[in-house]
Amino acid sequence: MSKRTLLAVLAHPDDESFGMGGTLAYYASRGVEVHLICATRGEVGEAAPELLDGFKSVAELRESELRCAASHLGLTGVHFLDYRDSGMPGSPDNKHPQALAAQSVVAIAERIVHYMRELKPQVVVTFDPIGGYHHPDHIAIQQATVRAFETAIKPDFTLRESTADLPQRLFFLVYPKRILKVAVAIMALLGKNPHKFGANGDIDVAAFAATEFPIHARIDIHSVLKKKEQAALCHASQGGGRMNGSPLAYIIRRFSSREAFMRAYPPPRPKEKVSNDLFLSLQGN
Repeated sequence: MSKRTLLAVLAHPDDESFGMGGTLAYYASRGVEVHLICATRGEVGEAAPELLDGFKSVAELRESELRCAASHLGLTGVHFLDYRDSGMPGSPDNKHPQALAAQSVVAIAERIVHYMRELKPQVVVTFDPIGGYHHPDHIAIQQATVRAFETAIKPDFTLRESTADLPQRLFFLVYPKRILKVAVAIMALLGKNPHKFGANGDIDVAAFAATEFPIHARIDIHSVLKKKEQAALCHASQGGGRMNGSPLAYIIRRFSSREAFMRAYPPPRPKEKVSNDLFLSLQGN
């Protein structure tokens, strides 16, 4: 394969670093063109006043944080869909006319297909069906990415595209339950409520730890763990580095040397072995 391209489709600035940052950095370090589609600029996220110095808005700050992270991860390109952050479930921001969660899946998918046709990724990665932790924007972009992928894998002969130019793999980032259960236990020991995690206490770690997805690929990120950590530090407004030195941070790092993925397309065969490469057995390899 002359050129390998990976496309990550996510919702907010920081999703790329706190979630699959190791995988993105790993492939970028091996010469793969890694592109990111970010659906929003995280407008609803909070930021300390001192962090906003020099920025006109939270959105401008968070875009700057994302571009900082992208430089550490080695991303080839960052592409925005220009929707608005929808906030957490039940928030009034969910109903804003420009909110990502308020858009039709078809409309979002059309924009994603445009980038798939232009960038020609062999591998596409996004969230799992519950959006990691039930965030409405994560779920919306996941559903739209699945629809876009289903559209993009159909050869468009009017564009004279070859089958080799079409996406060949679709993966969902998943969090192994072992890691989540350890995190829940540690949080309890530290006197933290696993049902109210995060700066605003609006993430129920215990609840999404109960949902399990199959794992079809594990990517070893030992060699780029430092790059992932540096990228996370860029997101100061979202707590990047806030836990540095804490027992919970140590546990998370200890169990985060690999990132896990569920393969959505092509469907895995029964008893198929877990792969260590998202590009394994691709057409042209």
